[in-house]
Parts: sequence; C-alpha cells; structure tokens
Amino acid sequence: MPRVLFTISYGIKPEQRSNYLTLISDMKAHLVNVGKKNYSVFEVKGKKNQFTEIYVFGSEDEYDALDESQDEHTQDLLGKLEACVDDEGMKYSTAIEI
Repeated sequence: MPRVLFTISYGIKPEQRSNYLTLISDMKAHLVNVGKKNYSVFEVKGKKNQFTEIYVFGSEDEYDALDESQDEHTQDLLGKLEACVDDEGMKYSTAIEI
C-alpha cells in the first residue's frame, strides 16, 4: 500500500509566537506519544512565523481515519492553534507515494 504525505502550511500572528510554540510542542508530544502518529513540524527557513506540519501515514486507510482518531485533547489543541494562525489561513496538501 502506498504511503500518504499530508501537510498543513500556515503563518502565525507574530504576537502569538510564544503561545504557538508552547501549543505546537504539546501537540507534537501528544500526537507522537499518545496518538502514535508520524508527525513533525517545521519552520520555513528564512520566513519567520511560517510553519508546515507534516504527517506520514502508512496507508490511505490510516489517512482517511485521521479525523475520527482525534481525541478530545487533540481537538482542544487544534482549536487553540487555529487561533494563532494569521489571516492567510491554512493550506492543505495530500500526496500519495508512487
């Protein structure tokens, strides 16, 4: 089965940087340790406050189950993180391995 790469890219409000970094650290720890997700977050080189979250799923079925597998803590963190995002919003991309 081909793997799936799912990315979420966005900028954050500069005044929210400290709060964002705390929240995203909590999110990463929770998704990796509790949710057992292959998940990373990167800041775009040369573009302060521009971030990309990357998930790698073992199959399309695992990717399709992402929303259903979110527990209450994950949903709470997502809501708080979305409040840090700038007016450009989030951009999503999904790629299937060949």
